[in-house]
Amino acid sequence: MDETVIVIMLKDKQTGFLEKELSCYHLGEQQDILLNIYAEQNEQNEITVFAKLTCEKEVSDWEYNAILDYYDMETVKPFVNTIEELEGEYNPVWLVSFPFSDNQEEMEQKLCDILQSHQKELYSVYEAIADKKDDYIE
Repeated sequence: MDETVIVIMLKDKQTGFLEKELSCYHLGEQQDILLNIYAEQNEQNEITVFAKLTCEKEVSDWEYNAILDYYDMETVKPFVNTIEELEGEYNPVWLVSFPFSDNQEEMEQKLCDILQSHQKELYSVYEAIADKKDDYIE
């Protein structure tokens, strides 16, 4: 499989337009769980990265609810400033934020740590809910 490269773009808070490229990073094989990623700059010129994490597969309605019930956001928290569930998406989605760094290796490692911890938690959740279908179907 080819390696995936992602680009983090700076997003204008007022217009929502992506204005400029901050940097590119190699992700390996975990691109399927990253829905999108961008950065915003605040009034103090600090740049924060926002990434939406999701599942690598389409899930059924009962799985959607079970995944949100069983997913432990604490597993990702050591690598991010914030994490929250987002509603209204087709699959479960979590929005994480963390400070941007100009150090290429540091950012690439940060992204890998976040994605690996998220993927590990998803696998744990899939295993935990495998026999829970009857609990979620009415």
